[in-house]
Amino acid sequence: MKTYTKQQLTFEQFLEQCPEEGLYELVDGEIVEVRATRNHDDVANFLLFGFNDEIRGQNLNYVVNNTAVFKTITANGIEQGRKPDVSVIDKDKWRSNRSAYAALEEPIQLAVEVTSTNWEDDYIDKLDEYQGLGITEYWIVDYLAIGLREYLGNPKVPAVFVFLLDTEGKYQCTQFRGSERIVSRTFPELALTAEQILTA
Repeated sequence: MKTYTKQQLTFEQFLEQCPEEGLYELVDGEIVEVRATRNHDDVANFLLFGFNDEIRGQNLNYVVNNTAVFKTITANGIEQGRKPDVSVIDKDKWRSNRSAYAALEEPIQLAVEVTSTNWEDDYIDKLDEYQGLGITEYWIVDYLAIGLREYLGNPKVPAVFVFLLDTEGKYQCTQFRGSERIVSRTFPELALTAEQILTA
C-alpha cells in the first residue's frame, strides 16, 4: 500500500499559484479561500473607512487596505500567507516597491481580524503568528461572540480585543465592550466605541 503526501506550498509558491479572483490565505501549506458574510464585510469596511478618515485627518504616514497578504511563520516553522480583514501599513514600506503584488514579508503596523467560523485561527494561530512577526497592534473583532468563554465571559458578550506588543515582544490584551472607547496605539485620536464597531 502506497501513501501519498501532498507537498506543502512555500509562501513564494502560494503567491505564484494563488487564483486571481477571490481572497485566499496560505494555511498549513495549502491555498484556502477566505469567504465572508455581508455582516462580516460591513464590520471590516466600517473600520477600513474609519482608519482612512483618521489617516487623512491626522496626516498619518499609513495606508490601509483589505488585500495585503504577508508571510508569517508558525511555531513549527511552517510558512503561512495571512490576509487580515483590514491592514494598516507604513506608507513608506508599502510604496517601496509599488509594482510588486500586495505581498509583504515584514510586519505591518496594525492587523484586524473580524471573527467568523474559523475563529480559532484569529484567537490562537494568528495571535501567535502576528506576535512572532512583530505586528505592533492586532485587533480581534468578535461581533458574533463566538470565541471561547475564557475570552468573552459567561454569558458570552461581543467584544473588541486590542493586543499591543510590549517591550519584550509579547502581546498585552485589552477588551472593549459597549460604549467603551477603543484605545489604539496606532490611532491615538480614534473616537470609536466598541458598540459602533460591533454593530456596523
